[in-house]
Amino acid sequence: MAKFISLGGQPLAGPIDWRRLLPLAAGTLLLLLGLGCLWQTWLIADENSAIDRVHAAQKHAAEAVAAEVAAERGHIEAAVKASDPAALMTDPVQGAAALHQLIPQALAVDVYSGSLDEVLHANYRQFGYGKAAQLMAAQTADGKPLAQTLPDKNGRLLGLVVPVGRPEHPQGWVWVAMPFAPVQERFESVPPAGGRLELRQGDDRGDLRLLASGNPSAEREATGLPIAETTLSVVAALPRAYIVLPRVWPLTGLLALLCLGGGVYLLWMRNRLGVRRVVDTDEPVFADLIENPPEPPPSAPARLAAIKAAAAPAAPATIDPTIFRTYDVRGIVGKSLTVDVARLLGQAIGTVMREKGLHEIVVGRDGRTSGPELAASLAEGLRTAGIDVIDLGAVPTPVVYFAAYRFNTGCGVAVTGSHNPPEYNGFKIVVGGETLSEGAIQDLYQRITSDQLSRGEKGGLRHVDVIPDYVDRVTSDVQAERRLKVVIDAGNGIAGAVAPQVLEGIGCDVIPLYCDVDGSFPNHHPDPSDPHNLEDLIFAVKQTGADLGIAFDGDGDRLGVVTKAGEIIFPDRTLMLFARDVLSRQPGATVIYDVKCTGHLKGVILDAGGSPLMWRTGHSLMKAKMRETDAELAGEMSGHFFFKERWYGFDDGIYAGARLMEILAGDLEERTPEEIFATCPKGVSTPELKVEMREGEHYRFIDAFRQKAVFGDATLTTIDGVRADWPDGWGLVRPSNTTPVLVLRFDADNEAALKRIQGLFRSQLLAIDPSLKLPF
Repeated sequence: MAKFISLGGQPLAGPIDWRRLLPLAAGTLLLLLGLGCLWQTWLIADENSAIDRVHAAQKHAAEAVAAEVAAERGHIEAAVKASDPAALMTDPVQGAAALHQLIPQALAVDVYSGSLDEVLHANYRQFGYGKAAQLMAAQTADGKPLAQTLPDKNGRLLGLVVPVGRPEHPQGWVWVAMPFAPVQERFESVPPAGGRLELRQGDDRGDLRLLASGNPSAEREATGLPIAETTLSVVAALPRAYIVLPRVWPLTGLLALLCLGGGVYLLWMRNRLGVRRVVDTDEPVFADLIENPPEPPPSAPARLAAIKAAAAPAAPATIDPTIFRTYDVRGIVGKSLTVDVARLLGQAIGTVMREKGLHEIVVGRDGRTSGPELAASLAEGLRTAGIDVIDLGAVPTPVVYFAAYRFNTGCGVAVTGSHNPPEYNGFKIVVGGETLSEGAIQDLYQRITSDQLSRGEKGGLRHVDVIPDYVDRVTSDVQAERRLKVVIDAGNGIAGAVAPQVLEGIGCDVIPLYCDVDGSFPNHHPDPSDPHNLEDLIFAVKQTGADLGIAFDGDGDRLGVVTKAGEIIFPDRTLMLFARDVLSRQPGATVIYDVKCTGHLKGVILDAGGSPLMWRTGHSLMKAKMRETDAELAGEMSGHFFFKERWYGFDDGIYAGARLMEILAGDLEERTPEEIFATCPKGVSTPELKVEMREGEHYRFIDAFRQKAVFGDATLTTIDGVRADWPDGWGLVRPSNTTPVLVLRFDADNEAALKRIQGLFRSQLLAIDPSLKLPF
C-alpha cells in the first residue's frame, strides 16, 4: 500500500487526529454556552419590562371595560332623568316600557319600588338569584350600585341598577339588562402583551372567570385590578421566562463574553495545528491492481434484476384478525398486538388518508407503559405512507379528537387500551372527521394482509403540547355558578393529568384521587362501569364531605358519578340531566341513547321536548348516528357522552364532567346534587353484568340466541343483541365489542318484575348453553 502526503489541510485518510478534534469540540461547546448565556441575559433584562407590559395591558383593559360600563350606565341615567319619577312609580310596567323606548339597545327594563318589597317576596327561581342580589345590594351601596354580569340562556348579560329620584332617598329602582357583547369586545380589544388577561367577577370565595385572552400557560396573580363601579376585576397572568441562571444580568453577560472569547480562541488555536504529515490510505496503487484485479461491474441485466428485487413488495403480513373489532383495533401487547402490527396499521391508515386527499394526522397515547413504543411505530407507518404526523404525546383520547379539530387535520389516532387491563392496548381511529368502525376497520385489515399499502416520500413529524389549548377551550365554554367540592378518581389513567385542571378552571374545589398516571393501574381497574371500582371514590367523598365524586376510565372518554350518600348514578340517569339542559336551549332536538339505557329515559326526553332515539352501543356507531340524524346529544350506559351543542360531538368524559358540574352548580334553587338526581326517575336495575367467553364465541352465541329465544308478548329490539321490553321493565343481552364477554342488564319498576324478567332471560340463555355461569 502507498503513503500519501497532506499539506496543512485535512488528511485524505488515516487515524483520528485528536489534537485537532478536541479544540474543535471544546470551542464549539463554549460558543454554544456563550450564546445560551446571552439569551439568558436578554431574558433576565427583559423580565421586569415584560411584567410591566402585562400590568399596563391589565390597567388598559380595566379602564376600557370601566369606560364601556360607564357609557351604558350614562345612557340609562339620562333616560331615567328624562322621565317623571311619579309616572314611573305610579305604573311601573308602563314606566318600564317607556324607558325601554329610550334605551332601545336594552334586553330588558324593570321598575321596582324604593323598598324593594316585591323583590323580597319574589320566587327567586323564576326571578333570578343574581338579579335579586344585585337589587338588594343597591340599597346599601356606597356610591353608585355596582354593575355585574348575570347568566342568560344565550350566554351572559350586563345588569345595571339606577335609582329613581334622589340617590340618597330613591323613590324606586330601575334594573336594566344590557348586552354583554360590547364589554367583551372592549376587553378582547386589548392585547395581553405576552401574558394572559382574565375578566373575572366576584371575590376569592366565589370568583368566576368570564373571559380570558393570551398565553394559557402564564402564571395567574392572586389578586386582580378592580373595575370601577362593578363587581368585575381584571386579573393578570405573567409570562414564564425559562431562566436557569442567577437573575443578575451583569454576571450572565460576563459569562457569555468569557464563553464566546474562549470558544473563538480554541478554534483559532485549532487552525494553527495544521502540519505536514504522512498518513495511511487504503487506496490501492498500480501494483496492487495487477496482483488483485477488481471484479468487473455487473452487466445491465444483472443490475436490472437487483433493482427489481429491491423494489419488490414485501410478502403479505400475517396478523391476528380478532384485534380488528367493531369500532377500534385492540389486542394484547406482545402477542396479538406488536410494534410491527402498529407500523403496518399506520401505513394502512395513511393509505386510506392519501386516497381521500388527506395529508396530516394527530397521534396521542394514554398512560400505558406500551404506549410510547406503539405510538412511535404507528407514526413511522403513517410517515412511510407519506403522511405528516403531529405527535401530541401522552393525552386523553378526547384531547386527540379535540386536536384533530384544533389543527384542522380531520384525522387522529388515539393509542389506548381504554378500560381494558394493563396488558391490552389499541387504536381508536378518525379519518376525514369520521371514527372508523365495522367495515372500515376490516378494510384496514384487508389492506395489510394483501399488502395494498402506500409507500411515498416520508412524511414529517412535529411534537405539539395541545393540553393548554384544550383546558382553555373547555373553561371558556363551561363555568360553575357556585363552588362545589368534587373528588376526581382517574384510576391512575391519563385523565388524571388533565381533568383536575379543567374542573378547577371552571370554579370547582378539586380533591384528586389516583390522579398520578401509572399504566400498571396499581389501585383499581380504570373502568367506572364496574361498581367495585367506585368503592374508593365513594369512601373518599364521604370522608372529605365533598358534594360529588366523578370517575374516568383509562383514556378519559367515559364518566362515572357517585353522590355524597354513596349512591352510584348510572350514566342513563346522568344523561337525563344532560338532555333536560340541552333541550332547554335546543327544543325538539334528537337525543340518542344505546340499548343498555333505562326505559325511563325515553319519557324524560319526550317530557323535555326532545326526540328520543335508541341505537347500537359503541362510540364510533353513536357518532355516525349523530351525524346522520344531526342529534345534539347522545349517551351510552357505559359512560360515553357526546355533546354537539356547544362542543364538537365526540365522546369526552372530562368535558361531560364539567357540564355536569355546571348544571349542578347552576341550579336556581341551590339544591344538593342528591336532590337534583332525585328528579330523574329510576326503577330497580342492575349494573352491566358480564359473562366471559372465548374470543369470538360471544358473537356466535348471540346469533343463536337471536334466532331461538322466545319472550312472548315482549317488544323485541335486535339492533344490538336482543332487548326485550315489557310495560314494567326490560332485559338485554349483547356481545361486547371490546372484550370477549356477553353483557347483560335488567331494569324494572319493582323487585318482583326484575326477578321475573331475569328468570325469563335465564331460561332462554341456558337453553342455548346449559354450561353458562350466569351472574344473576
